[in-house]
Amino acid sequence: MHALKHIRNYSMVCSMVVILQPFQGPTQQNSDVRRTSLQQAPSQRDGQHDFDFEIGTWKTRLSRRLHPLTGSTTWIQFDGTSVVRKVWDGRANLVELEVDGPTGHIEALSLRLYNPQSHQWSLNSANSRDGTLSVPTIGEFKDGRGEFYDQETFNGRTILVRNVWSDITPTSCRFEQAFSNDGGKTWEVNWIAVDTRVGR
Repeated sequence: MHALKHIRNYSMVCSMVVILQPFQGPTQQNSDVRRTSLQQAPSQRDGQHDFDFEIGTWKTRLSRRLHPLTGSTTWIQFDGTSVVRKVWDGRANLVELEVDGPTGHIEALSLRLYNPQSHQWSLNSANSRDGTLSVPTIGEFKDGRGEFYDQETFNGRTILVRNVWSDITPTSCRFEQAFSNDGGKTWEVNWIAVDTRVGR
């Protein structure tokens, strides 16, 4: 009788092992898939020093479209300086722009902040005329070119804004701002700044 009880218990344990066995297979497979996908996921590029090229003092030649998104082709020229200071060991920087032209004096600044989780920069601009921060443009550098985008209101309409850094060398760089009022199908450049280094 005692032996029969042991045999019955043994049979139940074996049955449970057989019943539960299939459930262990998919779990093991899922963890293997997760492990493999983690191993194959490409690591994101660390771009926290992408703006280091711009640290220093620059002579700035600024061209500004007088009336963006109106069909206007009238541009005005400004000349002055840009001073870029490193903040947080390069994970942020502060730009101070001062230029003069036929329509007066422009004082502007840009606080650029690096997000280590998204590996992107946010560019936050202001000018002394209104003293408020703009909607940040967000983006990153790829192959020596930085592209940053946002959506904002201009003359009562929602538009897209694109900022681009290009032609980057140790002594010069180019910045362009463009607007799109058709969802990014076409872009109209309205602000071009060409900087030439004058000091570190």
